Amino acid sequence: MSTHLLLSEEGPVAVLTLNRPDKLNALDAALLAEVARVAAELAARPGPTRPRVVILTGAGDKAFAAGADVAELSKLTPAQARAVSANGHRAGRTLEEAPFPVIAAVNGFALGGGCELALACDFIYASDKARFGQPEVGLGLVPGFGGTQRLARRVGVGHARELVYTGAPIDAERARAIGLVNAVVPHAELMTRVRAVADGIAARPPLAVAAAKRLLLHGPEADLRVANELETEAFGALFATHDAREGTGAFVAKRAPAFDGT
Repeated sequence: MSTHLLLSEEGPVAVLTLNRPDKLNALDAALLAEVARVAAELAARPGPTRPRVVILTGAGDKAFAAGADVAELSKLTPAQARAVSANGHRAGRTLEEAPFPVIAAVNGFALGGGCELALACDFIYASDKARFGQPEVGLGLVPGFGGTQRLARRVGVGHARELVYTGAPIDAERARAIGLVNAVVPHAELMTRVRAVADGIAARPPLAVAAAKRLLLHGPEADLRVANELETEAFGALFATHDAREGTGAFVAKRAPAFDGT
């Protein structure tokens, strides 16, 4: 693994850290490719060795990721720019489609590509020092890593248009108010709070959590009748799992369940 992306694992929770603090964790092509590769490798592990939750954060005290590497962007041809955009989309899609929840712990600036990478996570917890934005129009560009699409789906088209058209950053409380962020946490407590949430999810049966993630990812894009049919199929399929039998049996017996991911 590159030193620009750090992986640490403690029990069922893995932490991926964007590690270019001298560049405010700017997302160059190599780092984006590494995010996609490592997330895919974690997702491909056999069930018992796969993390149940992944936390994505940034190194240092100032930034989650301050955007794409503009020095790199300034030299691109149109064809190369399309390749960079595809690379960013690949990283986001890999996080989004992973069979485990991915929580963004945004510890500072999440601008441009940084905001887009956070949007590809299941939800976002932010430090009270965090700032979010899609400033690409100021460079004569548009968001290229999914920002126009995931942002609109997360906060609604009106708020997305305002953020993209103006390019103006917003603070963490405003991000929470429009639904971009789930919670704002005192800066020094961010990782403790996110880890507590991750541990709580990791204690849940992973097959049920993975099924819920798939439904919440794909259901909103489908017709309601089709989406409800997907839910019915997933609900029924889970009754073939040990964890469903264990969970329902433990509830009836008034004891703590012991989920094993099968």
